[in-house]
Amino acid sequence: MEINIAVAKTKKYATSDSGDTVEIVERPNGGLSVVMVDGQSSGRGAKWISTMVVRKVISLLAEGVRDGAAARAASDYLYTERRGRVSATLNILSIDQVTSTLVITRNNPAPVIVAKNDLIQSLDEKSIPVGIYRDTRPNINEENLDYGLTALTYTDGITHAGRRSKEGLDVVHTLAELLEGHSSAQTIADQILERAVQLDEGRPVDDISVVVLQVVEGTGDGIRRMSVSIPLKSY
Repeated sequence: MEINIAVAKTKKYATSDSGDTVEIVERPNGGLSVVMVDGQSSGRGAKWISTMVVRKVISLLAEGVRDGAAARAASDYLYTERRGRVSATLNILSIDQVTSTLVITRNNPAPVIVAKNDLIQSLDEKSIPVGIYRDTRPNINEENLDYGLTALTYTDGITHAGRRSKEGLDVVHTLAELLEGHSSAQTIADQILERAVQLDEGRPVDDISVVVLQVVEGTGDGIRRMSVSIPLKSY
């Protein structure tokens, strides 16, 4: 088996920068962590916030700090820097090769969707963004890294999609539909982002980030691969 991770993201319409930041860091004992942060508001100010929180989290994870402790430390750091006046949502998906589990850490009102074969579960317990209070604790769930596992996490640009037309995106139904067609992690991320943008009539009302992690059959060659595609501005 192998694990595929895919990211699809876009910025709010008519803004210069996305306030969302997504980074991947290798863990000291093997495995990877994907960290996604959505800074409050949008544009450059939000980007500064999300970058600051992500850098704090990945620096701690790279030192071997547990995901929950890293999330709490990042929250306290943002609270101290901005005196509780600024918040950010935080999600961490970690592949722990020591325990062979996926650790899902969430400081985000938006749920994380987990699919295991025909069962789709929405992890939607109440969750508070980081930076508002001291010692803010994340929601943490753990799943075995079994074949067929899919985890989907996203920022609130997906939740807000369709606000103009008063139509929303049913993420669970969309994921079920895509999994039925045996879609790859990248196809799932792309399709969910595309459908959200369509609901916003091509003008996203908020920054949107989608992260998908899948456990699939492996190639057996033992090689790690990563592919990144970034659009460039034309001048």
